[in-house]
Order: sequence, then C-alpha cells, then structure tokens
Amino acid sequence: MDTQLLDILVCPICKGPLHYDKKAQELICNADKLAYPIRDGIPIMWADQARDLTSPAADAAPAA
Repeated sequence: MDTQLLDILVCPICKGPLHYDKKAQELICNADKLAYPIRDGIPIMWADQARDLTSPAADAAPAA
C-alpha cells in the first residue's frame, strides 16, 4: 500500500484517520469500528463493503 495514498485516505463515514492492517489487507477505522478491504492493491471505500469489527467474524467456519 502506497504511504502517500494512506496519508490522504480517510474514513468515508466519519472522515477520521485509517490504520493499515497489512496482514488482513484492510484499512481500519477505529472510530466507526469498520474495516475497508483492499483488493488487488485498491482500497474499497464503500460503507456497504466494510466489515463490521463489532460483530462476530462472518468468515468463520461453521461448526460441523
């Protein structure tokens, strides 16, 4: 992720700062508890595409 791009990107909802999670390939907004995905090096900054950090992991495998 380009550091210059990270310097200008803000949360589209609250306009607050975002933190880059390199391992998860997400931009995190701590204020709104949302994680915006980065796909093929492109941040997806749509609120409906963001992962809610307060809900249980949606991608967790169901119990067998």
